[in-house]
Amino acid sequence: MLTATYTGDRTITIAEAHTQPPAPGQVRLRVAYVGLCGTDLHILHGNMDDRVQTPLVFGHEMSGTIDAVGEGVDGWREGQQVTVMPLAWDGTCPACLAGNGHICQNLDFIGIDSPGALQATWNVPAEVLVALPDGIALDAAALVEPVAVAVHDVRRAEITGGERAVVIGGGPIGVLIATVARAFGAEVAVIELDANRRAQVAGLGFETLDPREVDQVAWVEEWTGGAGADVVFEVSGAAQAVLGATALAKVRGTLVVVAIHPTPREIDLQRVFWRELRILGARVYQRTDFERAVELIADGTIPTDVLITKVVPLAETQAAFEDLEAGRAMKVLVDVQQGQPVQPGQEAGA
Repeated sequence: MLTATYTGDRTITIAEAHTQPPAPGQVRLRVAYVGLCGTDLHILHGNMDDRVQTPLVFGHEMSGTIDAVGEGVDGWREGQQVTVMPLAWDGTCPACLAGNGHICQNLDFIGIDSPGALQATWNVPAEVLVALPDGIALDAAALVEPVAVAVHDVRRAEITGGERAVVIGGGPIGVLIATVARAFGAEVAVIELDANRRAQVAGLGFETLDPREVDQVAWVEEWTGGAGADVVFEVSGAAQAVLGATALAKVRGTLVVVAIHPTPREIDLQRVFWRELRILGARVYQRTDFERAVELIADGTIPTDVLITKVVPLAETQAAFEDLEAGRAMKVLVDVQQGQPVQPGQEAGA
């Protein structure tokens, strides 16, 4: 089979590998689609070279079907449609013992710390599987993982109906947070520099603004009747956005830090003090977030047809990242089976 493998120096190699039988406790998945995300870009840029071991088959946003079931695995069957919550925790560290296994102090983020989904078949522990409902499209289901990120972020913010939320950054995760927050009853505005992305976000029915053209603090104050936003989500990862984020929040409002910041950032602690703001980190997700994400995709709340800009074969994975970097795509999926060698007894495209 063919894999997309990060080999360092901003390079993805299409390499050959052998399909392996699942070990006891594992299932073998036939991967259908894999979404490319900002974390994958960080890997490609070398920002995570001190963490990943190269060569690395990466990718963690996926959908597929069970191809084989290993010894000792119950409750799953061949042909069943699934996705993966790509977290493996040790169950023994202080975080796990406190009930926070999703942010285990020794977390194995599958697809970063261990091999991921950009391969025709993928062996994973059975406990990371999440069932998909019958009839859900597998391309749409590849968005379950990023939607689960958004669900977790919104749940961390404790948004309630009628509140107003500002999302800084209109990329894929920002749009998903805006969509989920709206589903939870909030009114949402999105701050985004890129005109194409702003147009896409506005097309989904959200208020948008360009902070270079509009005084964002004055705009938010007017939008909220002088109060400020109940919740501000920082999704851009930009230093200037972090510095200005606290000025957008109301008294006792909440700032949720979603973006990955590779270096420390300045933050206006005077504003935090003055308005008694709450600052929250939001990292990955819990199983309840995955289950809610599946529901939101299955019932059409998430506009997957709008968000999926492009689908490419595995061989074009590197070029797909160039589209993401240039802002030419919202969400790119890799069709992992397209271009795979035909196995004996298997029809092409089957």
